[in-house]
Amino acid sequence: MSDVYKTIAGVAEGSITDQRSKFIAFAVPVQTPEQVKETVAQYRKQFYDARHVCWAYMLGADRTQFRVNDDGEPSSTAGKPVLGVINSHELTDILIVVVRYFGGVKLGTSGLIVAYRAAAQEAVAHAEMIEKTIDEEIRFTFDYPFLNGVMKIVKEERPQIISQTFDSQCEMTLRIRQSEAEKLKARLKKIETLILLS
Repeated sequence: MSDVYKTIAGVAEGSITDQRSKFIAFAVPVQTPEQVKETVAQYRKQFYDARHVCWAYMLGADRTQFRVNDDGEPSSTAGKPVLGVINSHELTDILIVVVRYFGGVKLGTSGLIVAYRAAAQEAVAHAEMIEKTIDEEIRFTFDYPFLNGVMKIVKEERPQIISQTFDSQCEMTLRIRQSEAEKLKARLKKIETLILLS
């Protein structure tokens, strides 16, 4: 299983005009359904005079948490095509909001699908795509005399140090990508064995 997933670095914007209807799309990095709710609410407030504010999101490294919203457009003509764009780029932890200003000409279901997809595609095209690793946190305690041994392992395996306290009993929390976690744990366990023996 891969321990890498794709997302976007920051907010990106794109827009298209179709039969005088304007579609403005925003791709936003998000990590929780609460963030999605807040972000959608912000865009609704900002574009209070727009006819529709449709959206889709995908969350989690395993890409299993997603939702779409057509906001009054015919069923599956807005949220679904937007989600399709997210899927085609294999992105996650992303929300795409598409704001539509109605131009007076009805586009029909196929026209709407094409327009929402194109607007979402524009936003993604302007986004900086980044890869992130699925990380694991490792928390452990050891006696002070073993500090040098622990620091040697930390230096060689290069995990991120989240927190550390050095006392007669030391504690450390490390973060490392999933695929490298077992090796780090095994090396630290050897030191823990020494701790138990001492």
